[in-house]
Amino acid sequence: MKHSRSFQAAAWQRLKKNKGAVFGLVVIALAIITAIAAYFIAPDHSPFANRIILEIGGRKPGFQQEFVKVIKERKVIAPGFFGQLLSGKEDVYYYVPINSYEKKGDSIIVQKYIDEKLSEWRAYSLSQLAPGPITTRKFFLGTDKYGRDILSRIIIGTRVSLSVGLITVIISLSIGLLLGSLAGYYGGKTDNIIMWFINVIWSIPTLLLVFAITLVLGKGFWQIFIAVGLTMWVSIARLVRGQVLAVRELEYVEAARALGFSDLRTIVRHIWPNIMGPVMVIAASNFASAIIIEAGLSFLGIGVQPPQPSWGLMIKENYNFIITQNPMLALAPGFAIMLLVLAFNLLGNGLRDALNVRGKNFS
Repeated sequence: MKHSRSFQAAAWQRLKKNKGAVFGLVVIALAIITAIAAYFIAPDHSPFANRIILEIGGRKPGFQQEFVKVIKERKVIAPGFFGQLLSGKEDVYYYVPINSYEKKGDSIIVQKYIDEKLSEWRAYSLSQLAPGPITTRKFFLGTDKYGRDILSRIIIGTRVSLSVGLITVIISLSIGLLLGSLAGYYGGKTDNIIMWFINVIWSIPTLLLVFAITLVLGKGFWQIFIAVGLTMWVSIARLVRGQVLAVRELEYVEAARALGFSDLRTIVRHIWPNIMGPVMVIAASNFASAIIIEAGLSFLGIGVQPPQPSWGLMIKENYNFIITQNPMLALAPGFAIMLLVLAFNLLGNGLRDALNVRGKNFS
């Protein structure tokens, strides 16, 4: 145990010296905090950041607009803290874009914005409006074609990318560790059968396999997690099999057998802790791959479904703006994908060096 703790401490010291890995860790930590507190951070705290204001659709970053807040006809029930944390808070008001306003007695006369060089005058009783009826909002990354805040949807979309990566890694680790350990530890017919199955799955293109699983499970939030997870266990299984083959004849494994420990205990308690270095490295790589696959599937329309924000879906909805007046609508979620994937790849490289996976002597 003392040796294990000293090795972990040494690995952590090596990891901290790797600037790329530290940068990756910082980005990942910020992404996790953003995902957890998304609805409190996002300017648009409505469920899925789906506040549609068609009049201001497709605006450039830094766009600013004045609104009058009109009370909704039906009563909106405010969620509790955890309700808002999980699903956001429905707007109590309609946000009506205006060019100008004038207060007259117990009414406010506004010039409602409809389009460029097009507006109409409207009168609202103060009883129809919020206590502070006029507000100005700035859209730092602009708005999409439905007038939704791009920044808010990127923030909420962080949840999808991190969730799909996490669920994928959990599923792929569970299947890969199990099958790889059985193949490497028992060998013989067990190894041949498992390796045949692994090679069959390995031969099928990842996207084609995801398509097939998605067709069976259907489109949706949870379905895409399972579909991606069930396609990424093969690399882990092959790695684990090779690692188990390398250590199963070592002295500590023979000692565990001589003491009468069960095969399950020998694998879980003695073999797994000693092969986790390479597994952690490939898990970080799979995390990054899962984010890219989910974004690609959402772009193709078989991943996360509207109105739930996904970075890939946002690119699909706004990619036509790339060749028009506002490319940032599609580039912003693309940059978010790139940054998060880069962070996990840098962390994976740092873990590889810190854990001496390439066979360097421990210092």
